[in-house]
Amino acid sequence: MAVRNLTVSYATASGPFRALRDVSLDIQPGEVLGVVGETGCGKSTLALSIPGLLDGGWIETGVILFEGRDLVRISAEEWRRIRGRRIGLIFQNPRESLNPVLTIDSHFAESIRAHRKMTRGQARNLAVHLLEELGVPDPRLVLRRYSFELSGGTCQRIAIALAICNEPSLLIADEPTSALDPTIQSQIIGLLDTMRRRHQLSLLLISHDIPMITGIADRLAVMYAGRVVERGPAREVLTRPAHPYTRGLINCIPDIDCPPGSQLLNAIPGAPPGRFATGPGCAFAPRCHLAENPCTRGEPELVGVSHLHQAACIKAATGA
Repeated sequence: MAVRNLTVSYATASGPFRALRDVSLDIQPGEVLGVVGETGCGKSTLALSIPGLLDGGWIETGVILFEGRDLVRISAEEWRRIRGRRIGLIFQNPRESLNPVLTIDSHFAESIRAHRKMTRGQARNLAVHLLEELGVPDPRLVLRRYSFELSGGTCQRIAIALAICNEPSLLIADEPTSALDPTIQSQIIGLLDTMRRRHQLSLLLISHDIPMITGIADRLAVMYAGRVVERGPAREVLTRPAHPYTRGLINCIPDIDCPPGSQLLNAIPGAPPGRFATGPGCAFAPRCHLAENPCTRGEPELVGVSHLHQAACIKAATGA
């Protein structure tokens, strides 16, 4: 899957708001691409753009290449065949993604039989198998329950099973652990990685939690103000960040080996730009301690830091 020069806008009372600006990304078969950044940087808009689920937004320019087709230009009928069949989705809040008036069994029956020729009994057997793979105790009993009768961790395992039940080639997980406690978060990320390997999926994993995402990501893309400001191999981006924003995010990560109360986190000063606050220069310049006059005159393009590592900063290539 490849995204090329994707620009997405939303209608607002003050006029169009550009949520994504010239975003380009690739996900190779079987690869995990992690997308990180603060709230409001465009991560979820990217996740919703790929399966055509923008609510009130539209794609201005760009292409989304998936299995030989440009998803930007396909029909609504083609979308219905691809979404849920070739592209699986996992959303932030597992309870909100499940209909509280339907049993879990009905969710699987509806999802599977919409794309595959199976009886309800066959769909139920597949659901039981997937839930067992994901470590859900007594899956046949769980299938008779409603979402509000189950824990958040169980609901998220169900959401993962629903996302992969039709054997997609691409799985998009948008903040899949944000509503869960830390212990369950770690379990869910481990399960996602296991299912990705077992079912040979490509995984687009979106989060604001860098330590969590770098545990399984092959490559990282860092977003700020609707743009990709750094991308490259996950280990290299984490250990040799080239953009000041990426360095700031990493510096905000607490050291778990430090005694409680002994560590002062280096928060990034200021806040991300508002919806209409981006000017002609680098969007991060007002918060950057390395900013110089050239940073306010033009928005930098992604430049090579190493063979596979790029950053959108005028000092990226110099290592400043």
